[in-house]
Amino acid sequence: MKVRHGAGRKNIQNDDSYRYESVASSDYDPADEVERGQSSRDNTSSTVKILEDHLRTFKRSNQTKFFTLFGLAVAIMLILYWAIDFDSRVSAKSCDTWADGFVCSPEIARYWGQYSPYFSVPSDIPPAVPDSCTITFAQVLSRHGARDPTFGKTIKYKQTINKIHDSVKTYSESFKFVQAYNYDLGADQLSMFGEQQMVHSGHKFYDRYRDLARNITPFIRASDQNRVVQSAFNWTQGFHKAWKDEHKDKKDSYPYEIVEISETWGQNNTLDHGLCTAFEISHTGEEAQKNWVDTFIPPILQRLNDNLPGANLSSEDAIYIMDLCPYETVHSPVGKLSPFCGLFTEKEWHEYDYYQSLGKYYGYGWGEALGATQGVGFANELIARLTSAPVDDHTSTNHTLDNSGNTFPLGAILYADFSHDNDMTSIFSALGLYNETQPLLKQTMQNAEEMKGYSASWTVPFGARAYFEKMSCAGEEEEHVRVVVNDRVLPLHTCGGDGLGRCKLSAFVDSLSFARAGGNWDKCFV
Repeated sequence: MKVRHGAGRKNIQNDDSYRYESVASSDYDPADEVERGQSSRDNTSSTVKILEDHLRTFKRSNQTKFFTLFGLAVAIMLILYWAIDFDSRVSAKSCDTWADGFVCSPEIARYWGQYSPYFSVPSDIPPAVPDSCTITFAQVLSRHGARDPTFGKTIKYKQTINKIHDSVKTYSESFKFVQAYNYDLGADQLSMFGEQQMVHSGHKFYDRYRDLARNITPFIRASDQNRVVQSAFNWTQGFHKAWKDEHKDKKDSYPYEIVEISETWGQNNTLDHGLCTAFEISHTGEEAQKNWVDTFIPPILQRLNDNLPGANLSSEDAIYIMDLCPYETVHSPVGKLSPFCGLFTEKEWHEYDYYQSLGKYYGYGWGEALGATQGVGFANELIARLTSAPVDDHTSTNHTLDNSGNTFPLGAILYADFSHDNDMTSIFSALGLYNETQPLLKQTMQNAEEMKGYSASWTVPFGARAYFEKMSCAGEEEEHVRVVVNDRVLPLHTCGGDGLGRCKLSAFVDSLSFARAGGNWDKCFV
């Protein structure tokens, strides 16, 4: 465990230090963990060489661009610096907004599964705090911001593009850009767009809970992978800037402390799975996806090979080319839509979204026998925070941290935790948030409405955020709980939620019997 006063921050020397500054992603280290739950690691020497060659090329390319543009950039900055700060310059033309998330090309950008940038999900229940209620507690559980592909995926994407370039001599009109395309994505680190997403997320949290946040600094934790910690810090920048805009003459304790929980294999961590042996070797998500790939990919694959004669692409290659649409989009600082997106129809993007949803549901949710169990530890921590009682858990909680008031304070009213999409999927399952969702069909597509509000893009996009609220309402003796996932108020039928999505606190805790009993943790090591 580490406690940082703002990961990656510059030295704070004056009262203008709250202004947003892009946090430079650190150089990629091959020893870093790959995406959580990835079924295999390609550690052969040839694979590592491919990645190293790619990253060296990537760095040289960026260095050349840097020196070429440096002089021009300095001149521009001198003109603009005093007039417009960084946040304003990015946001003025960005597809990402602090209030509604990603607002460009919703007909496709909201169907990229977990690779969609956060957007405001439609809600049947108004997300505004009910008129008769006052928020007394708020916890955000957030995914990190948009990033480059993981270590393993960036190798595979590079190989796919190389195969096309090596094999194709004639490109059809709509595919001509591929001929000149240079794969220059890095590995694992936040993009500038992803950093800005998290600044916006912190701003939005402050705006929603300003009556509490005016005088309270959130208690913040992050799983200690680099992109997660940087996301937490970027979030604090947005929160603090929003606070500072209302308190220009006041000072607070910024930069805020961030408690980092180790992702070292075998360490107890409620924000990152890795302990449950039987779960870690499961492939149910991939198996479910394969069934759907066999249904929806063949016509796409045929069209790709017709337009890229000689490439002889596989179904896996077709998925990788689709992946490049969201990854190249969030690689743009302003979220400019990648030309790869135009290679596929809206219907095909809906099918792709379903493919990603199958992977999450059957890999980390109720579709996996031990999926929900991976979220039990966090669920029990949430109960402790809501009730101001010690954590009662024997699964993935770190007792050294949770037994200390410094690293797991009880009685606070604002909390912020930062994690991964896979872990959030397990946590949502452990909390019973999507219990009305029936097992997803593996050969027939369903939309989010048919899945009772469940889909990867609706639940765990880049920059996803779930708000757990406790509120006091007029005429009610007991406090209520409400859960808002990406601006969608969940109906909470498992605890008797009313028309406003509220459950009494005691009913909400009672409904979490699966988590309180430890889930199926006893089956992890058999």
